Amino acid sequence: MKHLTILVPDGQNNLSSIVGTYKIFTRANEYWKNSGSNRSGRRELFKIELAGISKNVEFYNGLFTVRPHTNISAISKTNLIIIPSLNYNYQKTVKENKLLIEWIEKQYKHGAEIASICTGAFMLASTGLLDGKNCSTHWAVADNFRTMFPKVNLQTDKLITDENGIYTNGGAYSFLNLVIYLVEKYYDRQTAIFCSKVFQIEMDRQTQSAFIIFKGQKLHGDEMVKQAQAHIENKLDEKISVEDLSSKFAVGRRNFDRRFIKATGNTPVEYAQRVKIESAKKTLETTRKTINEVMYEVGYSDVKAFREVFRKITGMSPLEYRSKYNKEAVV
Repeated sequence: MKHLTILVPDGQNNLSSIVGTYKIFTRANEYWKNSGSNRSGRRELFKIELAGISKNVEFYNGLFTVRPHTNISAISKTNLIIIPSLNYNYQKTVKENKLLIEWIEKQYKHGAEIASICTGAFMLASTGLLDGKNCSTHWAVADNFRTMFPKVNLQTDKLITDENGIYTNGGAYSFLNLVIYLVEKYYDRQTAIFCSKVFQIEMDRQTQSAFIIFKGQKLHGDEMVKQAQAHIENKLDEKISVEDLSSKFAVGRRNFDRRFIKATGNTPVEYAQRVKIESAKKTLETTRKTINEVMYEVGYSDVKAFREVFRKITGMSPLEYRSKYNKEAVV
C-alpha cells in the first residue's frame, strides 16, 4: 500500500484544500477497492494521513480545529505529499514551518512526489526544489512569489504543472482539478471519472487564464520601468512602439527589453498586450459595446489580431468571454 501525506502546517487559515483533498482521495480509495474484475480482493491504494508538527492546528480564529493523524517525525517514508493552501503571511508561515519544509525536501530526495495547492507553492519553493522548474500558484500572489523566489519559473496561466514528480496548481478551488489529475495519475482514468462525477468537478481543465486579473508587477525597484509601465497603461488606445518607448527614456532597445523583463516578468510587448486585454475584459463584462468598439478602445484596428491576442491571454474568444461574464449583453 502506498502512503499519502496531507500536510497541516502551523499558523493557517485555509481549511478547504485539506478537507477537499482528504475527501476525494478517500472516495477514490473506496472506488478502487470495490471496482475492477476482482472486486473483493483489491486493497485500497493509499493509506491517507494528515500530518503536521503540532497536535492541534486552529483555523479561522479557532472556529475549526484540525487534529492531524500523526506527527511528520513518525513518517519515515511516504509516496505523495500534498501541501495545502497557506494564509497570506507567507514569510511568517515559512518561518514557523521550517521542520515541515526540511521534511518535504528529505522525502523528495528519497523518492516521494509532492503536490502544492494554490499558495502552498510558497512552502514548496522554500525547499529549493522548484528552482529552475515551472510552477503555478494563485495569480493574485504572483508578484510576491516572483520577488521571494526569482529562480522559479512561475507560470500563472497554467492550472497545473507536472515536472520531475512535483505538481503545482493555480488558485483557490482549482485545487479540485489538481486532485482529480492526481487521482488519474495514481489510480486510473476510470477512478478519476468517477470522482469527477461524484464531486462534480470538471476534468482536463488546463488553464486559469480566464480568471486572471492582470495588475502588472510593481514590486520592483526600477524607476525607469515603472514610468514605462505607467506610460503603457495611460495610452491604452494607442499602438505602443517599443523603439519609441525606449528612446523616450533614453535607453537602448536591448537594454530596455532586458530591464523590463527582469522587473515585470514580461517583455514590453507582452505587458502592453496584457494591459490592453485586461481593459477589454472589463469593458466586455460591464457594457453592451460591440467587439469592434472594445477593440478600437484598446488600440487594435485588426479584428483577427485582437482575437488572437485575446484568446492567447484568456483562453477564449472575446465573444465567448462576453457570453460567460456579461449576461445582460448576451440578452
